[in-house]
Amino acid sequence: MSSGKAKQKDPHQVLKRPVITEKSQKKRDNLNQVVFEVHQDANKIDIARAVERIFSVQVLKVNTQHVPAKPKRLGRHVGKRNDWKKATVTLAEGQTIDFYTEV
Repeated sequence: MSSGKAKQKDPHQVLKRPVITEKSQKKRDNLNQVVFEVHQDANKIDIARAVERIFSVQVLKVNTQHVPAKPKRLGRHVGKRNDWKKATVTLAEGQTIDFYTEV
């Protein structure tokens, strides 16, 4: 029988790494949004809780996107990259996450 209470996920397993690209830096500077690679099974609530717990910020909104695998080849060998899940987290006004000093 289920106890009715969902098991809390470890925040460090939900968030895998920040995605630092030109596009994500523009989102951070202009829209106060931060982009993370997250666990495939994580939902928006898990992601928001993990960001709030790890970085001590207030999350307003979370958007997620599945990034499909890309075919790659090395010489005559053809393979593919892995699928992954991306989360764009909108932070409250005046709050930021600086990945260069948080380490």
